[in-house]
Amino acid sequence: MIKVVTSAERHTSNREWIHSEFSFSFADYDDPSNAHFGALLAHNDNELKPGQGMHEHPHHDLEIITYVVSGVLRHQDDLGNHADLQAGSVQMMSAGTGINHSETNPSESSDVRFLQIWLLPDRPGLPPKWDARFYPPELKTNGLLPIASGTGEKGALKLAEDVTVYASLLQTNRELRYPQKEERRTHLYLIAGNLEIACSDGVFQLQAGDAARIRKSCDLTFKGTSSGGDAEFILIDLP
Repeated sequence: MIKVVTSAERHTSNREWIHSEFSFSFADYDDPSNAHFGALLAHNDNELKPGQGMHEHPHHDLEIITYVVSGVLRHQDDLGNHADLQAGSVQMMSAGTGINHSETNPSESSDVRFLQIWLLPDRPGLPPKWDARFYPPELKTNGLLPIASGTGEKGALKLAEDVTVYASLLQTNRELRYPQKEERRTHLYLIAGNLEIACSDGVFQLQAGDAARIRKSCDLTFKGTSSGGDAEFILIDLP
């Protein structure tokens, strides 16, 4: 079964300092029928204005993945970590027993766009930790690159959950096949471009900002259909 959630169906939060699109209940958006998808609790697409930020605040018992789409995102936390994350960088923060952090835009002129993904860990009370890595575009082009994983995928940041997050840049008319497992869930989010998804349920056309939530489906085929540029997307494999 494939459920397409269009860009227009997301909840929009537009403040002076940040614009956010929420795929699931988050902050002032409360919809019990759209609270999570398996272990996936949040999937937010944020644009943070120049010089603005989310000042130091706490989290616990969450696996938080940040994918920087454009601009630079500055991270600081009370574990002593500090990084300026450029586009193509992925940050992994296991909040565990507790972590305080801030995320800010150090630019004086450019927005920073980033995805933030919240997952439930496989158990509470883990030691908090942080890691980040830059993935150049060529590693993601016409393939599915694991960027965060709890199953030991080589080169991926380590998650405390049986989840793998993939990133892809799919060129026009190029195809990828993904064997959807009967007992698993798949969440796909299209960051930019146009993408076609095909399986026994039918053929679905996605535009930027659309998502697909997939369960008990057949093998999937993804095809880039952008008139210009690549189809950039995130795919999350969940229990």
